[in-house]
Amino acid sequence: MTARPQFYRFHQGAEVLPFAASEYEARLAGLRLIMAQQGLDAAVFTSMHNIAYYSGFLYCAFGRPYGLVVTQADCVTISAGIDAAQPWRRCYGDNITYTDWERDNYWRAIVSVTGQGRHVGYEGDHLTLLQHEKLKAFMAPTAMTDIAPATMLQRMHKSQAELDLIRAGAAVADVGGFAIRDAIKPGTREIDVAMAGRDAMELEIAKRFPDAEYRDTWVWFQSGINTDGAHNPVTSRVLEQGDILSLNTFPMINGYYTALERTLFVGEVDDASLAIWEANIAAHEYGMSLLVPGAKCSDVTAKINAFFEERDLLQYRTFGYGHSFGVLSHYYGREAGLELREDIDTVLEPGMVISMEPMLTIAEGQPGAGGYREHDILFVTEHGNEDITRYPYGPEFNVVG
Repeated sequence: MTARPQFYRFHQGAEVLPFAASEYEARLAGLRLIMAQQGLDAAVFTSMHNIAYYSGFLYCAFGRPYGLVVTQADCVTISAGIDAAQPWRRCYGDNITYTDWERDNYWRAIVSVTGQGRHVGYEGDHLTLLQHEKLKAFMAPTAMTDIAPATMLQRMHKSQAELDLIRAGAAVADVGGFAIRDAIKPGTREIDVAMAGRDAMELEIAKRFPDAEYRDTWVWFQSGINTDGAHNPVTSRVLEQGDILSLNTFPMINGYYTALERTLFVGEVDDASLAIWEANIAAHEYGMSLLVPGAKCSDVTAKINAFFEERDLLQYRTFGYGHSFGVLSHYYGREAGLELREDIDTVLEPGMVISMEPMLTIAEGQPGAGGYREHDILFVTEHGNEDITRYPYGPEFNVVG
């Protein structure tokens, strides 16, 4: 019978990375400093966001485990045989492919890099209980430390290369927004409008980033009662005159998510809806003015809460007022330490990227019923902020169809 290895290296084709090698070298240098400070011999990453952040490779799990092992000398992605050499072509550093001829070859591949009896860093917010036990069984660590909080803090501070990519992503989101606006008219289905925005963004990404992998770009376009939740999926509901609409475009470029969200109306807007819309816009503008170096997330939140409370609208708020951007999607990578909520005391610093996105939801049957959302992405700068979103908000531009 043919000998079947537990793991092997399958490297073919040219490497194509989202960023220059120097970018990954800088990120790994920062990580290795964290490891040295915490006394770690090796870090074993299992999440999509940290593997992508430190290596460039964004995996597609389909029920299989993937990993990245970093030591002071090595950076090695661990991937399944079904992906062949694609992980190597898309990662900075080495790559090992594990086989499924024998259970747990994934962990044997990891141990081939780290050895046993080491102080190991892991991601406490991602490693499952099952894999946690396997880590201990195969690696026999002398100690284990949750490295996830420190890596999240590193990711929250963006490099210039990341800022450039996020800026491009915001521009792509705007392209999708304008395409959606052009597609809105009574009698059109939500799904048809959403497809127009998604197609426009994917074409724009392919034009701007010809060497990228294209996946996960999407649109949530909601109308009427479907606007009540920010993450409500697209349906085949037909647009009607006077409908409230929510435009949400989400381009994905090399694992980096950006977003545009706007309130619109079909053809006309009634007085009650206009009053709620304008109040939410005022909160949006006020909130953006607060996003400056030295501001504390919880303090920003308290000020916007007070703004809404003065107008008897706070009870209609549905979630926090903004969050960090970077290696992020709807299923991986949220940097929970940089969110505009009451329980987050992070202080804003230059190089951070954060959204302002107040939302009010008025229940069906009440005057002004629907969900109102505006969303801009801002760079925190040395002296204030820069709004990189260009699609206009408000009734002058967004009563359409």
